[in-house]
Amino acid sequence: MKTIKDVFLSFKDALNKLYDFHEIEAITLLVLEEITGFSRAKIKAFTNDDLPADASEKLDGILADLKTGKPVQYVLGTAEFYGLSFFVNPATLIPRPETEELVEWILKSAADSREPETGNLNILDIGTGSGCIAIALKKNLPNAAVTAIDISEDALQTAKKNAVINETDIKFNNVDILNKATHNSFPTTHFNIIVSNPPYVTLKDKLQMHINVNNFEPHTALFVPENDPLIFYKAITNFAAEKLIPGGLLFFEINEAFGKETVDLLKDKSFINIELRQDMSGRDRMVKAVKPY
Repeated sequence: MKTIKDVFLSFKDALNKLYDFHEIEAITLLVLEEITGFSRAKIKAFTNDDLPADASEKLDGILADLKTGKPVQYVLGTAEFYGLSFFVNPATLIPRPETEELVEWILKSAADSREPETGNLNILDIGTGSGCIAIALKKNLPNAAVTAIDISEDALQTAKKNAVINETDIKFNNVDILNKATHNSFPTTHFNIIVSNPPYVTLKDKLQMHINVNNFEPHTALFVPENDPLIFYKAITNFAAEKLIPGGLLFFEINEAFGKETVDLLKDKSFINIELRQDMSGRDRMVKAVKPY
């Protein structure tokens, strides 16, 4: 029988060319939690305990997938975001901790907004992917009307499943935000909050990215033309200038290399009270702007 300690050692030996020690430990913990049902505390405290037989049988296949560089979230088919569980697959980006910070900022801003009741909020998530932002917002603002759009029908199917498992009522639409003709399907001056974590990775960024991102995560949700890295931000800012109510809020997750450029873009479109924030790692990562009254 394999012990928990044996699993940590085998994962370390198999994955040491792909990840550093801390990443391997985190991956191993995620796998063990998923296949055993044990808590993280129990796994760490009882490393000499034997694995359940059914869990042990799953390990070889999981480790074989991980050795290809496939992200552990895709191998297991799940990821956690803002305390909620999400299905993930290669049609969707894996939710990341930095985006949780963006959700936290939106929720605080909603609580501080001038709206008499948050139940009146209309929220739009552009490029929803797995649905993590939209679902986390709806879960914490249950009376808000939340709409989520994406160009990928496969991503939308995943997001719809995630809305069901997290018991949230969200309206999903297949929309290409770069296609101006589709903008007319939305009411004018309708949304209180628009949020987007759009594609923003350039070719230069791509060369520095890990194999588990380049080879497995969806390129349409990641990459932008080198000669027009703000292509989505331009389109969404134009959309928001028309579709946000006066005083409405626009939130972006951004490429850290283009913080100033994103702020300047919003200023050029007459947005006010623009705030650029850093993430937990000290990188420019998110922007908030207000449509003038």
